[in-house]
Amino acid sequence: MRLCVALDMASKDENLALVRELKGLDLWLKVGLRSYLRDGAKFIEELKGAGEFKIFLDLKLYDISNTMADAAEVVSKIGVDMINLHASAGERAMKTVMERLSSLQNRPLVLAVSALTSFSESEFEAVYNDTISRSVRKFSQMSFEAGLDGMVCSVFESKLIKEVTNQNFITLCPGVRPFGESAGDQKRVANLVSAKQEGSDFIVVGRPIYENANPREICERILEQI
Repeated sequence: MRLCVALDMASKDENLALVRELKGLDLWLKVGLRSYLRDGAKFIEELKGAGEFKIFLDLKLYDISNTMADAAEVVSKIGVDMINLHASAGERAMKTVMERLSSLQNRPLVLAVSALTSFSESEFEAVYNDTISRSVRKFSQMSFEAGLDGMVCSVFESKLIKEVTNQNFITLCPGVRPFGESAGDQKRVANLVSAKQEGSDFIVVGRPIYENANPREICERILEQI
């Protein structure tokens, strides 16, 4: 299991200060929509120059097939190690993305978003007219057949996804509160013990790290546990 630190702070300077504090630790960095829209590809270059970190660009691409493929190609060429898109864009869109990226010498890992961890069961059903578990099963099988590398999901769907695809299909799990911290705006949250038991490959942790007085110490504690 790998730790991915979410760089969701209010400014680029705050994010970079956090990254400098974490230099030398074996972890990934997640750059989300706000940070990328505000700071752009140059921010990715700065992160790559700040240490030996792997970078997950979390933009959750969702559009028509060719537009998704165009966007995926552009962000892949800036040198990130993982990107994602919405599985609900459909199998054709996902296959188009993977076909486009197959021409790259070093493509990033590509994951599909199943159900956002901010959704409750009733909220998800109101949008998708199905249960989370049935939809996750369908989206995962569709993504696997389209040639993607894995899924973004809650800890509680990780084992199910591997059962309906295979054990090497990556699961990346946001909404992890390692030591029982507040759930915040997440609905389906889990701790480190649950993440390990459910076979999560990556855990994404944000607020419990960057809101702590000593973020490096928290990261070291998490890395020791996993």
